[in-house]
Amino acid sequence: MSQALHTPPATTRADTATAPPPTQRDLAALAARHGLTVSGARPTLPQYLRRLWDRRHFIGAFSTAKLTAQYSQARLGQVWQVMTPLLNAAVYYFVFGVLLQTKRGVPDYVPFLVTGVFIWTFTQSSILAGTRAISGNLGLVRALHFPRASLPISFCLQQLQQLLFSMAALLVILLAFGVPPALSWVLAIPALVLQFTFNAGVSMIMARVGAKTPDIAQLMPFVLRTWMYVSGVMWSIDHLIARHDSLPSWIGTVLQANPAALYIDLMRFALIDSFHASQLPPHVWALATGWALLAGVGGFIYFWKAEETYGRG
Repeated sequence: MSQALHTPPATTRADTATAPPPTQRDLAALAARHGLTVSGARPTLPQYLRRLWDRRHFIGAFSTAKLTAQYSQARLGQVWQVMTPLLNAAVYYFVFGVLLQTKRGVPDYVPFLVTGVFIWTFTQSSILAGTRAISGNLGLVRALHFPRASLPISFCLQQLQQLLFSMAALLVILLAFGVPPALSWVLAIPALVLQFTFNAGVSMIMARVGAKTPDIAQLMPFVLRTWMYVSGVMWSIDHLIARHDSLPSWIGTVLQANPAALYIDLMRFALIDSFHASQLPPHVWALATGWALLAGVGGFIYFWKAEETYGRG
């Protein structure tokens, strides 16, 4: 006696065709039920800040390693950290101070010039390094998962460390040219903090731009050179405004409100006793703080918004 076998009816192609495909909401609910997240998705801003803080030791170690390796192939090694800005200052002194006579009417012109060159170099080098922070480190970006803002911030920290080496030489120059130590030297600390915040913000902006358009790195030296010439690195903005009464008033206002000029003048005011408060623009500390917050906060948010795109394409 044979036993009847009952099998379920076979699923036909028509039945499969009529089954609705899962929606995005169904898939999202399924992923959430099993604890899955989108790979490479941009974290929220608080999460991003926490992750960046967790990588603070990496940022410090990376910047120090880059600084050490920068002149590792040179015979004089780290001496070039001080020699490079000093040689630039010597060239600018000959061209602008001697040939163009921009030193006329500027007391302590050598300390005035060297301070301007050192502080400007900090901004220039930070922005140039930030422009290549992503595009020049694609191997690292694609190989490891970490907040990408770590790279432009670490490059700015590298330039700050290099500036601190240069500041030791600057203090020797100040003393050699008869500028006495003063309590106002302490003001150099908040000025550097504000400048570092500004530099880091602009570097993050340029890092995002450079990640999408690598050719911008070739253009930036020309942009920065133009910015340097209008920032009072080799000449006094205050004396220019005083000597040229025919200039429209808005030109003097724009020159004085230039963030690079603000940080240079704040450092000169802190370190050089012949550079008086009357030579500073009105509300100089408020302007310097405003530029730092605008660039620092705005640049960080601008960079964070494209976090998931870096290293792709």
